[in-house]
Amino acid sequence: MDLSNQLFLQIEIVHLYMLRHNLTPEQFLEHDREYGILEFLEIGYEPYHLTGAEGVVNEIDAIAAEQRDAKAAQERATQH
Repeated sequence: MDLSNQLFLQIEIVHLYMLRHNLTPEQFLEHDREYGILEFLEIGYEPYHLTGAEGVVNEIDAIAAEQRDAKAAQERATQH
């Protein structure tokens, strides 16, 4: 896929993610800083362009949940 198609899909995914989570652009950027969404889209574009925007947003949500769980477990471990 060429860069313009990749960019179009990334914009579509970001828009869908913001709608699903009721985020403003500023709030999306906070999520991106925490979960690396834009980096994920850039690195994972080739395998994920076949799943469609909904599938990619589901994958982002799963990765974010894993990161939250790992962070919570690490915080619990350092408290004991």
